[in-house]
Amino acid sequence: MGATVIVQAKIKDAEKLAEYSKAAGGTVAEHGGAFTLRAPVLENLTGNVDIDRFVMIEFPDADTARGWYQSAEYQALIPIRDEAAFMVFSLVETT
Repeated sequence: MGATVIVQAKIKDAEKLAEYSKAAGGTVAEHGGAFTLRAPVLENLTGNVDIDRFVMIEFPDADTARGWYQSAEYQALIPIRDEAAFMVFSLVETT
């Protein structure tokens, strides 16, 4: 069963986000993941969620996705990520 990491982001610093995105993209590929969607949020049709960006990253399975997120390479990027944006990461299984 496949897995998708869904990221919702509120950008704080666009330059830091570019730095983080470049580095994080390499870690995703190294762990067997692929970006399937990276898009700005046009509007929220319902709810009171303040996000600018929506990202989906597909992995072969949930364990591989967790392995990427918990890897030393990715964990080292979290300070940059936190300067760049407020982000919520969710892991879902896909069929």
